[in-house]
Amino acid sequence: MLVIHQRTTAQANGDAELELSYEARSKSRLRCFSTTGEEVGLFLERGQPPLREGECLLAQDGRIVIVRARAEQLLQVTCANSFELTRAAYHLGNRHVALQIGDGWLRLLDDYVLKDMLLQLGACVEAIEAPFQPEHGAYGGGHHHSHAGEAEFSYAPRLHQFGARR
Repeated sequence: MLVIHQRTTAQANGDAELELSYEARSKSRLRCFSTTGEEVGLFLERGQPPLREGECLLAQDGRIVIVRARAEQLLQVTCANSFELTRAAYHLGNRHVALQIGDGWLRLLDDYVLKDMLLQLGACVEAIEAPFQPEHGAYGGGHHHSHAGEAEFSYAPRLHQFGARR
């Protein structure tokens, strides 16, 4: 089994590739298989952002493993104007939906309830298959709620550390 414990700097070439869905790229502990079928065990540091397309990992045996984003069933949202697209993004964000944001479009994992909501808002919704790379979030440490005092979760930017001066 190829065992991986850490991320590493970007490399032009790797010794192996992992093609993973967004959900799999979000896990710190995972049993999966490389694109050539080799069994892989991921044991990454907890509380880190999801793995991104092209990110490199360092295996215990010294090999470099490149992460690839697997194509998934997505909804691509477009609207008649920027106000309507912003409105759609607001309603999705209010539901804590992971969103990939592009120039004039939004993408989210396929969900019939959210599709119906978007259609009611007047958005155009198209089912597509593509790699999913959503925004990571403003706080940079994953989706956590109030872990005040826990050093490993103390990731709020200075902007939100009230009373702190630059």
